[in-house]
Amino acid sequence: MVRSHACTNTQEQDCGPAAPSGRSAVGRLRGSALAVAPLIALMLLGCSGTRPQDLGEVAGKLRACPGSPNCVSSDATDDEHRIAAIEIVGPPELAFAAARRIVSEWPRSEIVHDEPLVMHVEFTSTLMRFVDDLELVLRPQRGEIAVRSASRVGYSDMGVNRRRLEKLREAMVQEGVARAAEPAAS
Repeated sequence: MVRSHACTNTQEQDCGPAAPSGRSAVGRLRGSALAVAPLIALMLLGCSGTRPQDLGEVAGKLRACPGSPNCVSSDATDDEHRIAAIEIVGPPELAFAAARRIVSEWPRSEIVHDEPLVMHVEFTSTLMRFVDDLELVLRPQRGEIAVRSASRVGYSDMGVNRRRLEKLREAMVQEGVARAAEPAAS
């Protein structure tokens, strides 16, 4: 039996299969490492994008969502991006404090801007390190917290931002500081 690598045993199961002709096992390993290197670098560096500098309200409205389906906002006018604001119960400051505490306890969240009426939270995904930006704006005169959650990179978020905001709403309802959202009209 002729082999392309050193093996003194004549039984295939003990030595493994022979390397294909033309490429040594070392050459195959080197080629595989080169092919995987960009993926490893991407995972280590992440897909965080650049932190937006234009967060918050302009003329009483949160920034508009882009045309892609990776953003939801209580100030959006189209059905794809629209989500209800969080309607608060009781003192507005207590509701906003509850929201702050809830999101700060979630995994991979970081409050990066926190004022009495405005909060910016970054959420980082586990595997690819994608970053989403959550904006909360307390509007005490309206009895609500305006919300916007958007992915920094990519096209679709597969509903992650909407689910995150509904999870926040539900946690606040459970604490008695928010009302459940009205069912969407069909």
